[in-house]
Amino acid sequence: MPTRPLDPHTLEGLWPLHDGPASRAVEAYGQSRLPAHTLMNRAATAVYRLSAALAPHARQVWIACGGGNNGGDGLLAAVHWWQRLQANGGQLSVTWLGREDRLPADAAHALQAARAAGVPFSPDPPPSFDLAIDAILGIGLHATVCGPAHDWIQRLQATEATVLAVDVPSGLDADTGQWRSSAPCRPSSQRHTLQLLTLKPGPYTATGRTASGQMWFDDLGLDPAAHGVAPVAWLHGRTMRPLADRRLAHHAHKGSHGDVWILGGSTDPTGLSMAGAALLAGRASLKAGAGRVYISLLGPDDRPPPLSVDPVMPELMFRSPAQAMQADGLSHTVGVCGCGGGALIGPLLPPILARCPRLVLDADALNAIAADPLLQEALGQRATRGWVTVLTPHPQEAARLLGEAVAAIQAKRLQWAQTLAERLACIVVLKGSGSVTAAPGQRPRINPTGNGLLATAGTGDILAGLIGAALASRQQPDFEAVAQAVHQHGQLADAWASPRPYLTASDLLADL
Repeated sequence: MPTRPLDPHTLEGLWPLHDGPASRAVEAYGQSRLPAHTLMNRAATAVYRLSAALAPHARQVWIACGGGNNGGDGLLAAVHWWQRLQANGGQLSVTWLGREDRLPADAAHALQAARAAGVPFSPDPPPSFDLAIDAILGIGLHATVCGPAHDWIQRLQATEATVLAVDVPSGLDADTGQWRSSAPCRPSSQRHTLQLLTLKPGPYTATGRTASGQMWFDDLGLDPAAHGVAPVAWLHGRTMRPLADRRLAHHAHKGSHGDVWILGGSTDPTGLSMAGAALLAGRASLKAGAGRVYISLLGPDDRPPPLSVDPVMPELMFRSPAQAMQADGLSHTVGVCGCGGGALIGPLLPPILARCPRLVLDADALNAIAADPLLQEALGQRATRGWVTVLTPHPQEAARLLGEAVAAIQAKRLQWAQTLAERLACIVVLKGSGSVTAAPGQRPRINPTGNGLLATAGTGDILAGLIGAALASRQQPDFEAVAQAVHQHGQLADAWASPRPYLTASDLLADL
């Protein structure tokens, strides 16, 4: 496969993600079947060609190399750049952190080749440059960066010039997406990352997407399926086409597309209302294809509900919580509970958990479960009955459910999402940059779509509604449907075309 961009908008299907040990196993597989130094030569050629395409007019190039094989890729790429810049009068600066007595065989070969070609080495980065190639640390980073490497990372993060990182940006943990440098991770439209041989999970979650910028991939000519090394997770591209034209199914009726019931939107005794959260979830479910959507707003028993009709979408149908929970149809409806539910949601959860076979729990419903071991036990009982439960926590809610610190959750998002799914026997969507969808017995999925515009009130309610509609449609297996809804949600934000630098939940609904 030649070097190709990984555009989350066009990415199709599932792409395997390999952590450090798995990636090294794939590398060993390739080295055992190819002549010596072949993989590094291919990697260096790919780095050079992509960097030259990204900055075709570069005349001042800085290549920062570490002492491992990542640095070896940079040294061999420097040979290509030196030949190019000598011909047009440009300047090349190569900084190198290695020790010759500790070099792997490939890196030692690369150093000899660079010296033989007359590549100029420098102890310090140049004062200015058009292009920088970051080949300092690679996939082996699992501790805080210090020394000259820290100073170089700080320089790379501060520049406005084009930067191409080899495999992963230096400072980023390739397995977890945790940023391990005290130099601030700064977003830049001029930052690129070329992943080699395998895709790593870190660039797609936590700080990874900010650090990595535009991502590219080159498998260096190895068949990813041939090495026999299992991925740790999957990058979830589009796995389902848009809904088929329903006009062709003349025999269909509204019940054919599933029912969704939204419980939330509480009003407290002071009159403070969160009804908007439930309405956003309901509107999202309806616009995502649910045949019927019912809304049950929560409030003090002695007061009428604040709304009996949605003036924006009068198609939504309102029921009191008591009416909805007494109705026989609850067993045939996907419940979405917790959006703006406040403290009133907790007492209603035991009968809902016992009677609603397909359930999405969000926001205050998650907080209630975190505080009540009996509710946690009820989740496990649902799984033994073959019922489906989806939890959609943000990192703080996940921390409450797991009894951990938020920083610990963010440091190992894949691990904790899977732990939570196994512990509570649920499908879990750990929200955030690179949302993780996990389920018992399944390899987790990382979602590549979405951006910082989603960091506004109400966008999580829309995601809960989308998941509800996806489950109600029964067009895919439940785990697939949830992961696809997460992908669709992020794609809406990526497609936001307004010149305004902000996106409201209502804007998201309009594009849906």
